[in-house]
Amino acid sequence: MTIEALIIEDDRDLAEAISDFMELDGFEFDFAYNGVAGLNLASENSYSVILLDINMPKMDGLTVCQTLREKGISTPILMLTARDTLDDKVKGFSVGTDDYLVKPFAMEELQVRLQALVRRSLGTVQKLTVGDLCVDLDKHTAVRNNQTVTLPPACWKMLVCLMQHSPNVVSKQELVTSVWGEELPNSDSLKVHLFKLRQAIDKPFETPLIHTIHGVGIALKE
Repeated sequence: MTIEALIIEDDRDLAEAISDFMELDGFEFDFAYNGVAGLNLASENSYSVILLDINMPKMDGLTVCQTLREKGISTPILMLTARDTLDDKVKGFSVGTDDYLVKPFAMEELQVRLQALVRRSLGTVQKLTVGDLCVDLDKHTAVRNNQTVTLPPACWKMLVCLMQHSPNVVSKQELVTSVWGEELPNSDSLKVHLFKLRQAIDKPFETPLIHTIHGVGIALKE
């Protein structure tokens, strides 16, 4: 599973080093090199976790974090700072950060902290909603416009993958991996199950939610 994450860090070398180290754990990072750009990315996209440096140009990390929380964005935030004082940590936690890591740090410690935040995030999100479609991961149910949608196992996995990444585009290879692992049972399996998913999720309703982005992949969005 790809873990979509955002790093807001003006040290480009450090940002790249973090991305390279976490790649094997399935992390895929977007980058922002100033606070305003980071705030915009975090507001417009859905991430599993955000790494946020306090000392950022244009807008400091504390302000970015506070603004995201005021917008109702609850994505876990790991704050990075060169300052190791109790006052700084209190300020960070008071504006809504979830964890705190002081520079310089070992990549292995960053890895453990990020994995813990992602587990906590995935563990608390039991319902996913896009438009009038609601998926309950705990009850294993999908409901659109108050109507229960019945799906075979492969289509269910595909729907959950698309919902978790919404509104972003999911490549066809990512869909394959989320349902069958690295290899398709046969060359038509993806096409067949996408058709079945569309028949269940979109056909009975006025507005389609599943969109093909030609040459890129599939997106589930309003």
